[in-house]
Amino acid sequence: MSADERGFSTRAIHAGQDPDPQTGAVIVPVYQTSTFAQTAVGTHRGWDYARSGNPTRDALQVALASLEGARHGFAFASGLAGCDAVLRTLAPGDHVVTADDVYGGTYRQFARVHQPWGLAFTPVDLSDPAAVEEAWRPSTRMVWIETPSNPLLTVFDIAALAELAHARGAIVVVDNTFATPYLQQPLALGADVVVHSTTKYLGGHSDVVGGAVLIDDDALAERVGFFQNAIGGVPGPWDVWLTLRGVKTLALRIRAHCDNARAVAEVLHASASVHEVLYPGLASHPGHAVAARQMRDFGGMVSFRMADEEAALKACARFRLFTLAESLGGVESLVEHPGQMTHMSVAGSPLEVPGDLIRLSVGVEDVDDLVADVEQALA
Repeated sequence: MSADERGFSTRAIHAGQDPDPQTGAVIVPVYQTSTFAQTAVGTHRGWDYARSGNPTRDALQVALASLEGARHGFAFASGLAGCDAVLRTLAPGDHVVTADDVYGGTYRQFARVHQPWGLAFTPVDLSDPAAVEEAWRPSTRMVWIETPSNPLLTVFDIAALAELAHARGAIVVVDNTFATPYLQQPLALGADVVVHSTTKYLGGHSDVVGGAVLIDDDALAERVGFFQNAIGGVPGPWDVWLTLRGVKTLALRIRAHCDNARAVAEVLHASASVHEVLYPGLASHPGHAVAARQMRDFGGMVSFRMADEEAALKACARFRLFTLAESLGGVESLVEHPGQMTHMSVAGSPLEVPGDLIRLSVGVEDVDDLVADVEQALA
């Protein structure tokens, strides 16, 4: 069996992570160095300066590429640094069709960094082919997808959007942060680029910030690799090592996240205090059929709407086991109010989120304890 044919968890533990040839260490060492000795002028062992490359970072890049089924992997200091590198492969005057429900920081980068530089962006409902057609321009070069999206957990059909975009000469980028490569394989569904905030489920322990870009196309990968080095938004070796440690248990953790989120969603769905539950695992979710087709399971994120913003803010304050905090994907459960926390940057824009919305990142604690906390917060 070739390395590429091994199971997901086997690759998560072993891809790019052979025992250290010099010492036999079974875990990739932290190469805490800024530079590397050269054997002669212009001749080195594969690394010359740590911004350009580091053996610890190389291991993570190989591992993530393997999990996403990509030929090329690039690690960044944050998810937004990776997004920036991908968008820099475009040129002023190019146009991007993006989902009308994306992470607030992503939209802020679109609107306040790349749009002034010369890119154009049109947010639309990517589940509506007519809306995508109407937004399309002769200059459209990219479709940017989050699925499930942040924070409304909208599900988009990656294969259908890839077919539409490729027929018109555009590429498709999928932010796979919420699903992770364990639940969803965008490249296998026709996407061209996958981006991640590795801060979230891939790291999985709320102790590191990072990002990744995974690509199959050699020419596109060469350009992203150039920007990784030239702009320098790279992670340090300790951050890489922590992420690599988290990746090893990804499958185990995601299964627990999914099981717990399903139980929490069912409790919310039965609550008279909750106006609407946004969770792809519920048959009532408009994207349930698509999610069932393109995902292994439905993830650990659950959003729901209360009667109004005041009710949502009061509920957020009543959680005890769910910690009130931004971010997601760690082993501990978190609750947040997107409108006044992670998505403040889209206030007043077409992407503004409802004030009555609460987002849960369901962790891997005992499910009975999580359910009890949700019930008391809504009581």
